[in-house]
Amino acid sequence: MDISWALLGVLIALAVYAVTIYNKLVKGRQMVEEGWSGIDVQLKRRSNLIPNLVETVKGYAGHEKETLENVTEMRARAAGASSGGAAERAQAEGDLSKALVNLMAVAENYPDLKANENFAKLQDELSGIEDEIQLARRYYNGTVRSFNILVESFPSNIVANMFQFVKRAYFELENEQDRAVPDVSF
Repeated sequence: MDISWALLGVLIALAVYAVTIYNKLVKGRQMVEEGWSGIDVQLKRRSNLIPNLVETVKGYAGHEKETLENVTEMRARAAGASSGGAAERAQAEGDLSKALVNLMAVAENYPDLKANENFAKLQDELSGIEDEIQLARRYYNGTVRSFNILVESFPSNIVANMFQFVKRAYFELENEQDRAVPDVSF
């Protein structure tokens, strides 16, 4: 009789432990989704700012058509990648960052544009958004790291496999130059 009580106690302890691990996995998944949402919000803010920036530059540098079209195309590509995974989104956003750097380089050739208050305000806003994107990316990658550790570590990996929790991808930029915040200073 004592053995059956001990066995029942062990089973109850295992069940409580499994529920605890499951709840940690659910919490981790929610933190990852919250982190992704933060990145998405900042990327949308940047995407919404770009048309104003392009129009301002267009007024001063209308003959820089190729650069302006490239920024517009990369913005559309980044918007289209919003439903994709972290790797696809990172690639599209990296390409957009390169296009923005080129746009800022074009702006350097136009002293009147650099002196324009509206353009200066847009540049400052873009710089602030880029900083926010970096912070959101760090938060997301931190939550992904914690979640992935739970998914891969023993014994939580047993519960993760039972309930189909899978590792998440980091939001990483492929090119080292893409990792830098675009320089939008005068």
